[in-house]
Amino acid sequence: MIAPLAADAQSYRCVGKDGKRYYGQIIPQECFGLPVEQLNAQGMVIGRIDPEGSEKERLAKEAAEIKKRQNDAAAREAARRNRALLATYSSERDIDEARARALADNSKQVKEAQERLEAVRKRQSGFQKELEFYSDKNKPPAKLLEDIKNAELDLKLQEGAVDAKKREVEGINAKYDEDKRRYRELNPKAELEQKVEEPKKRSAKSPESTKASSSESR
Repeated sequence: MIAPLAADAQSYRCVGKDGKRYYGQIIPQECFGLPVEQLNAQGMVIGRIDPEGSEKERLAKEAAEIKKRQNDAAAREAARRNRALLATYSSERDIDEARARALADNSKQVKEAQERLEAVRKRQSGFQKELEFYSDKNKPPAKLLEDIKNAELDLKLQEGAVDAKKREVEGINAKYDEDKRRYRELNPKAELEQKVEEPKKRSAKSPESTKASSSESR
């Protein structure tokens, strides 16, 4: 229907893709996907329906809900990690001791990896001496060549293990530095104690205190 309806009921109006105005007591089919005006019984506009705007609003609402769920999940995970941190450490000394243990374990593992590496090098040296025996004679046995190849692969593996263990030191220190920072944030008393201790440490390392200590020892 193109002509306006009698003004005795609520109706809808739009401008179709063909440029004509369409009216109906329900949204006309020609108005689907287009902006629609809602009219009262007197033909006055009392509302507007914008399909594109409604879709944008829906997508924005969905995105906001997803973001909220992500933020809520991150907050719950942070709270869980904070509870675990406070349950693990009762003081900064606990953190320092845990760091020391982790570094000691790493040092032990580096030493063990270096010992395995040295064993591979000794095995390689033996294979090379055996290979020299065949330099002017017959072709080396296939078993010897295979042992040499396997030793080369093992050497690279053990070198990689040593390097990886050495690199772990930086990660260990970073972890416990972060644990200490978070512990101070969660425990204001620890933060206050740290501020009190720092001047004492600087004072203990000052030239005057060092000189006085030296004089006393003499």
